[in-house]
Amino acid sequence: MYKGDEQEKRQNQENKKNPMGNLGDSINRSKVGDIGALARGGCLTKIITVVIIIGGLFILSRCSN
Repeated sequence: MYKGDEQEKRQNQENKKNPMGNLGDSINRSKVGDIGALARGGCLTKIITVVIIIGGLFILSRCSN
């Protein structure tokens, strides 16, 4: 079992005990972002993420010249 699975299981148990904590967690993640969610995503999510990163690097390289 992966560490992330154990963490997710503990998070689910905590959400059952304290449902309003989930709202606070969601708000915090929306402000900060959860890059791990992109890494755990499916194939399409990974492809889109890579395309965005490469596109951003390309734009930055063109703007710096």
